[in-house]
Amino acid sequence: MPIMEKSEAARDRYSQMLPKVPVPPLKQTLDTYLKSVQHLVGEEQFKKTKAIVEKFGAPGGVGEVLQKKLSERRDKTSNWVYDYWLEDMYLNNRMPLPVNSSPVTVYPKQTFKDQKDALRFAARLIEGVVEYAALIDARALPVDVARGKQAGTALCMEQYYRVFSSYRYPGLKTDTLAVQTNAASAASQHVIVACKNQFFVLDVVTKGKKLIETEILSQLVKIMTMAENAAERLPPFGILTSDGRTEWAQARDALSKDQTNRDSLALIESCLCVVCLDEPGGLVPRDSNRALLMLHGCGREKNGANRWYDKSMQFVVGMDGACGVVFEHSVFEGMVMVHCSEYLFNHITGSPSKMAEASSVRELAPPRRVLWKSNPHIEGLLAASGERLQWLVNNLDMDVFKFDVYGREYIKKQKTSPDAFIQLALQLAVYKCNRRLDATYESASIRRFQRGRVDNIRSATLEALAFVTAMTDERATFSDEEKMKRFRDAINAQTNYTIAAITGMAIDNHLLGLHRIAKELNMETPEIFSDETYLGSNQFILTTSQVLTTVKMFCCYGPVTPNGYGACYNPQSDHIIFCVSSFWEKTATNSAVFVKVLNEGLLEIRDLCNRSSAASPKGESTPTEAAPLSTLRLS
Repeated sequence: MPIMEKSEAARDRYSQMLPKVPVPPLKQTLDTYLKSVQHLVGEEQFKKTKAIVEKFGAPGGVGEVLQKKLSERRDKTSNWVYDYWLEDMYLNNRMPLPVNSSPVTVYPKQTFKDQKDALRFAARLIEGVVEYAALIDARALPVDVARGKQAGTALCMEQYYRVFSSYRYPGLKTDTLAVQTNAASAASQHVIVACKNQFFVLDVVTKGKKLIETEILSQLVKIMTMAENAAERLPPFGILTSDGRTEWAQARDALSKDQTNRDSLALIESCLCVVCLDEPGGLVPRDSNRALLMLHGCGREKNGANRWYDKSMQFVVGMDGACGVVFEHSVFEGMVMVHCSEYLFNHITGSPSKMAEASSVRELAPPRRVLWKSNPHIEGLLAASGERLQWLVNNLDMDVFKFDVYGREYIKKQKTSPDAFIQLALQLAVYKCNRRLDATYESASIRRFQRGRVDNIRSATLEALAFVTAMTDERATFSDEEKMKRFRDAINAQTNYTIAAITGMAIDNHLLGLHRIAKELNMETPEIFSDETYLGSNQFILTTSQVLTTVKMFCCYGPVTPNGYGACYNPQSDHIIFCVSSFWEKTATNSAVFVKVLNEGLLEIRDLCNRSSAASPKGESTPTEAAPLSTLRLS
């Protein structure tokens, strides 16, 4: 099994009180699917797709058989889609974790007086990790509740319980996510510290007592000294974890032939987290460069090997003040990581340093270097992994953009959801770049349900196309009144899809489940899943998510397709932070160009809203006849 977790009976009792994820009605999903793709494909292709879908959903057809089996699976499991989704989204993916899968949170730039000051920051962070892990083990975290639609609804907390107790093992064809039980998690009493591409075991509990900040700092100083000893320096084994998952699985098999390496892997796999003490990156200290340092360490010649990507949480403390978190995404979603990061950052900065008197500091055994045995074959694997990481580093185009003309409060005054508003601005940016809309992914939390993770909001709606077409029409065919009507229609379509998604009624998980059931029944692949339209609609050219923070930090990630964009956004009261990524190898994409047209579009939408408000002081608008939406199509 690719997923190894605590038993169903041992799962958190609170989560079991939540409802199960529903299985949407088949006809509803198929109708929504057709509507979501009709304007994204050519007319002839859509006719073919419509016939395929109607055949699939016909009474007594294949769709009804699969729907019945899926409903039976729901009755027998706590979450019918969880394993399917986890394997499809993450564990079966063979791409390297950095950039392609593992998002990061970038902390505010720190100003360290010297190396000791940076290590003191790291010591307080580790102290906070131990404290937060204890809250998790005691199930003492406050229960998250939903905002917006169904505000106040309790959310599933199980993702938190995996934050420090998970490890992703590479596999030749599929990875395995191992989640320790509560008892095993509580027994994890060490962190791994990476420094100068070396790894060290730092015990955070000694003789049943947690280390205090002064003791942790003392151990970190020793680690720094040990790492600087060139005579004992070992090859940069961490770089292997940055490789493609199949390549890393093969390398891990080669490593595991030696007992020393097996013991070292076991130490890393059982740690609470990894803390990466990074060398100065040598880059101009702007947001985009700090994002790159977190995402991939800037390659083999900088900090790219000072990582261990399989571990669920890696905290980066750069001697130059570039700090943040890298997280392995198969374990939990971005908001869980943000809540953890905000807790830790507040722990570090929120209270005076509790440095104990020297006399009260215990004599501690020194940290232990993680040892490795190499050979010419392994040395070749290290070199090859380093080259592939460097290619990934050179290929990533990242632009962190702070839009400071307005933020969440202005958008709310337009009686509009900030998320829907920003999604519409992103669609306008895509259209300005490509003169068409493309398949778009926006993550929607389904934590209202047992073991809920996410489903997809398909933001490239027919109504969004109508709006962006009007906004970019150079013939001035559309009046402001018409544009505002289309704006409101597009906002409503986005909002309605969002509500459907967070209440378990979106289509992507459902279609995935139907496809997987067909495979389990050894059926010939239903034509709906091999159809060009379905395959294309799952190639998300734009991948987006809203990650709202209360601390001055931001999240980012890479695109999920070679010719696509990643766009993570953080709407604050008076500004919005966008992190836009693309790949240099595809000349059709350019993050700076996307940011430029995104900025233009945000200003144009504001101007439209302001003109409309001025024309209707009471906020009233007169309905106008819009062009039939069915006439809008992209070939």
